[in-house]
Amino acid sequence: GINYAASFVLVMLLHWTVATKQPAMTAPAMAASLRDLTDEDALQSFVDRVAQLLRSQFAGIVGNVMVCAPLVLTVQLLCHALWGSTPVGLEEAEYVKDSTTLLGPTALFAAFTGVLLFMSSLVAGWTENWFVFHRLDSAIAWNPHFVEHLGSARAQRWALWWRKNISGLAANISLGMMLGLVPAFLGFLGLPLDVRHVTLSAGQLAAALGAELPHLGWQALADAQLWWCVAGIGAIGVLNLSVSFALAFMVALRSRGIKLGDRSRIYRAIGQRLWSEPLSFLRPPREKPQSK
Repeated sequence: GINYAASFVLVMLLHWTVATKQPAMTAPAMAASLRDLTDEDALQSFVDRVAQLLRSQFAGIVGNVMVCAPLVLTVQLLCHALWGSTPVGLEEAEYVKDSTTLLGPTALFAAFTGVLLFMSSLVAGWTENWFVFHRLDSAIAWNPHFVEHLGSARAQRWALWWRKNISGLAANISLGMMLGLVPAFLGFLGLPLDVRHVTLSAGQLAAALGAELPHLGWQALADAQLWWCVAGIGAIGVLNLSVSFALAFMVALRSRGIKLGDRSRIYRAIGQRLWSEPLSFLRPPREKPQSK
């Protein structure tokens, strides 16, 4: 949990993005943009924005995976070239492939991880509200001990830093700890639920491939189980994104006071678009040629 939390916080401090955290953070903003639900054109325009949002987050997931997987694979192969062994060995590689394949409970675990992503956004919102309600930025800026040791200007900057970053810190730390600890706690209760995070799973699969390549050569790519795992990574990405977005969006709609009937219209409109134009949620639609 600490490893996950520290890596997520490092990503935040470097102003990079963990793509799977975006849906739960942006769904409330989408709900806030709703105005007149009686206008069909306005409703379809809103569905367009939902599709645009999911496309951008799909691109973010692809970007995360495209950086993580090659980097892990390179480290594995480099370690083997220098020292004759890899950080992740063949035994661990077999475990990764057995646990990531689409033929196993990967989809269930990925959906469960989407719930944890949503819960981390709740923790972030609660923490920021608590910070603002108790005016802790003012308490930091005017604390006599802080002012004495940091100076007035530096204490003001320190307070502003906390005000800007408290939500991100709470989200990243809570997510990391939940990903690391919740499966262990559930195991004590006899619930065999695990987490499947698309970026972490892609890195693990790349490490497994990096452990097998020095021993099997390119024959490792002919293993059918490897490609079932690649399919599993795709399913993990879809479920991480969709479950966390759906939960956050439902809560945001309720918090905006939108009536149950209007919520049903929104869900139907999104469902109809998903049925009629599923690829619009993955890539931009082609622009229609303008008539002369």
